[in-house]
Amino acid sequence: MPTIYFEDFSPGTVTTFGARRVDQEEIIAFAREFDPQPMHVDPEAAKESFLGTLIGSGWHSCALLMRMAADDFILDAASMGSPGIEEVRWLKPLKPGDRLSVRRTILEARASESRPQMGLVRFRFDLMNGGEDPLMTQTNWIMFGRRGAAPSYPPSGRGPMQAAASMPAAASEPQDIGPTPFLEDLAPGNVTDLGAYHFTAEEIVRFAQAFDPQPFHTDAEAARESHFGALCASGWHTAAVWMKLMAGHAERQMRAAAATGRPSARLGPSPGFSDLKWSKPVYAGDTLRYRTEIVSARPSLTRPQWGIVTHHNTAENQRGERVFEFTGRAFWERRS
Repeated sequence: MPTIYFEDFSPGTVTTFGARRVDQEEIIAFAREFDPQPMHVDPEAAKESFLGTLIGSGWHSCALLMRMAADDFILDAASMGSPGIEEVRWLKPLKPGDRLSVRRTILEARASESRPQMGLVRFRFDLMNGGEDPLMTQTNWIMFGRRGAAPSYPPSGRGPMQAAASMPAAASEPQDIGPTPFLEDLAPGNVTDLGAYHFTAEEIVRFAQAFDPQPFHTDAEAARESHFGALCASGWHTAAVWMKLMAGHAERQMRAAAATGRPSARLGPSPGFSDLKWSKPVYAGDTLRYRTEIVSARPSLTRPQWGIVTHHNTAENQRGERVFEFTGRAFWERRS
């Protein structure tokens, strides 16, 4: 039974929790599955990368923060999930040997007008490595049940069997792909289909046990009794899969460049993202199709060899419903 409810979060409260060392093996293991760029998986190749050393994926930092928050208070709370993330800023790279802690600040709390059984709490999380300067900051809302409120009911007619019944055939890799274009060749409005991904119950549970072990992500029976009504993926799982497909697309572009002898632009790290929305649950059996659209491309003011690209990213399930989106930024190599 929960011991922490919406009423227990007081705006202005600051707490610190967690003490976790990150080693090179787990940085590489996460990146091999979800973000296999050389700067994350190969210490030697990383020496030639943007920062010149092996660093962790930014999405790994988000997943680690989620696990530390779960262990500290979310698993003891009447958590009802999160609608999304306002902003993440990756300020410093995650490196092997970093000792992580989290500073949590409660920014505001308000009762839901449409769902009186719950309230929403807005947090700022700072992922720290030793001193006072954070590696990452994250601002987001989390939904919590209210003390003494009647439980919410699962959405009717939803669950893994319904999702699986309408699952389309697996998508093949996009054809006619070329090398990665340089910054100067990017056209705002250009949309790239990154492919489709099928979420199985086994994968959902495996990811959640590692990074987001809330019952509606790890226990099918408990999930049926939750407001989700069935086992569903962690939002960070759907985000990590976006990165997995994006990295796969970049790998195909590199192969195309090698096959044709044409130059291919390098991609650098991301300074962060904003306006991430988990608009609908992703259930076991769902298949998501991911797309990315170029919003803008400009030269970097501090690194003349590079530019900054803003991109909007979406995922839709097999029913054509948008379930995930965010606006990201990344360093992108210039032709010069």
